[in-house]
Amino acid sequence: MYIEVKNACKKFTQEGKEFTALDNVSLEIEKGEFICLLGPSGCGKSTLLNALAGFEKINSGSVKINGKEVTAPSIDNITIFQNYGLLPWRTVRKNVELGLESKKVPKSERETIAKKYIDLVGLSGFEKRHPKQLSGGQQQRVSIARGLAVDPDIIFMDEPFGALDAITRMKLQEDILKISREEKKTVIFVTHDIEEAVFLADRIVVMMADPGRIKSVVKVPLSTHRDRTGEDFLYVRDKIFELFNLKSESYIEYYI
Repeated sequence: MYIEVKNACKKFTQEGKEFTALDNVSLEIEKGEFICLLGPSGCGKSTLLNALAGFEKINSGSVKINGKEVTAPSIDNITIFQNYGLLPWRTVRKNVELGLESKKVPKSERETIAKKYIDLVGLSGFEKRHPKQLSGGQQQRVSIARGLAVDPDIIFMDEPFGALDAITRMKLQEDILKISREEKKTVIFVTHDIEEAVFLADRIVVMMADPGRIKSVVKVPLSTHRDRTGEDFLYVRDKIFELFNLKSESYIEYYI
């Protein structure tokens, strides 16, 4: 198994009270899967993502990628957050080249790679612009291109489209789904939006709060080309809605 989480527990202390962010969470992920971690605020989805990415250390249990325990962030994986993290004094091309510079890639090769991914995210012609000259959606495209340029094994995404307007968000959902398929990347994507999860995921990890835990893992039986208005899409969406209303507190396998 490519990614394996076993009985992961993570606790925080807030204002003198102990809070369980993850309670015996176990999950297996295949290489090349698009996984959405879906749930309300406080369910542990970002904590689980951060543990997988190496930003958080769990209190007990294990988190492994390719058989190795995750103890710190890896240069083989990248994380894309809701805030774009672009350097304002750098142009689009120079922002995309940032990771390549840290990997000591020669200048001529950096330019070729940067152009490829700038074109891939639909920003051809914007290479010399600075972040302040771009819309929010365009800035997130630069962030995605920068991440893809270093050819990561895994892309971690923490509500990356949450601050965008609905139309831009839907377009970027289409783009990241297409890119992930073409580039054959493993993607772990945090969201609280059910329709977004159904549109993107191969499997949806449904999480619940107090304490943070996995309630169910749902395989999404839809083709790569997904129609948000199609009966099959709406059927899956409605089943996920129903799942959040189930009263059972224990983990269940759920098949659509």
